[in-house]
Amino acid sequence: MPRTSTANGRITRRSALKTLFCSSVALAMNLKPQLVSAAGFDSSDQHLLMIGDFGSNSKEQASVARAMQKYVSDHSLKTEGLLLLGDNFYSKMEGGLESKRWQTGFEEMYPASSFPGPCWAILGNHDYHDNAGGEKTQLGYAQKGGTRWTMPAKWYRFELPREKPLVTFLCLDTDLPSVSGGSAKKMTASLTATEEKAQQTWLEAELANPRAKFTIAVGHHPLYSNGSHGDTKSLISAWDGLFNKHGVHLYLCGHDHDLQHLEIEGRKTSFVVSGGGGARVRELKSDRKTPYGKNVYGFSHLQIGRERLILRHIDANGMQVHAFTKLADHTMKLEA
Repeated sequence: MPRTSTANGRITRRSALKTLFCSSVALAMNLKPQLVSAAGFDSSDQHLLMIGDFGSNSKEQASVARAMQKYVSDHSLKTEGLLLLGDNFYSKMEGGLESKRWQTGFEEMYPASSFPGPCWAILGNHDYHDNAGGEKTQLGYAQKGGTRWTMPAKWYRFELPREKPLVTFLCLDTDLPSVSGGSAKKMTASLTATEEKAQQTWLEAELANPRAKFTIAVGHHPLYSNGSHGDTKSLISAWDGLFNKHGVHLYLCGHDHDLQHLEIEGRKTSFVVSGGGGARVRELKSDRKTPYGKNVYGFSHLQIGRERLILRHIDANGMQVHAFTKLADHTMKLEA
């Protein structure tokens, strides 16, 4: 029972009964549920939801999308936008820019009434492989106007908030030839070698330039993962040392169809996998010890404050299954 203050500083039977009555009324009124995390919401913070590996056109995608809508409604949450972590559309997408799936799989699935802000998207391997020129179609849709779909280039930077930003986001294309390009026997679509070099030069320059207090890198493929695909050696070679040197706080990705949080010894970066957006989930394969990893459908919630970031994994039932806080000095704290 919560402590109740009285005029003489004691808890009386009358005041205790009053507290119980008020609590019962609140339950009867079905007040908005609160987060189980001790960190809680702050109206002055910035909020983003993120999903990866979602474009399956399946009942599971729809279920996660409904959970996202209910989550923001239940918590009266105003999001700045969505982060779309790749594999945005699986299988054939007839009609290209005029495909009905732009409406059914994006605009209506994640409606502006719930998510009015920009939807910053990056490319996954299926966005290259399942439709010839699929990556160009997704870049082109962002140029049509009248859409929240935001993909100004294959790699790009944005910051939040716009005035006096707290976070610099570096959105990357992880489809390097060595990652997504297949083999000499069977070549598949990916970045070209020239594009890979240009992106690397851009990334090194952006990390050397002035940035906000927090830096978050976003890609489709993981550097480190306990999921079915495992670690991505090419990305570790290209980016791991760079992220550590320049103090990147979070790396957000999908590709493995699960929810994970990994802390790697000696690294300043926390690695987050959010690939439960709709494609069939897969069992984790590695027994490497991590703060969290589970093959469940769901999404993630990033809360941006002046002094800390909070990352929450939310399952398809809208329940928080994991949360942690990241400070500017790279200290990581697990939340309840």
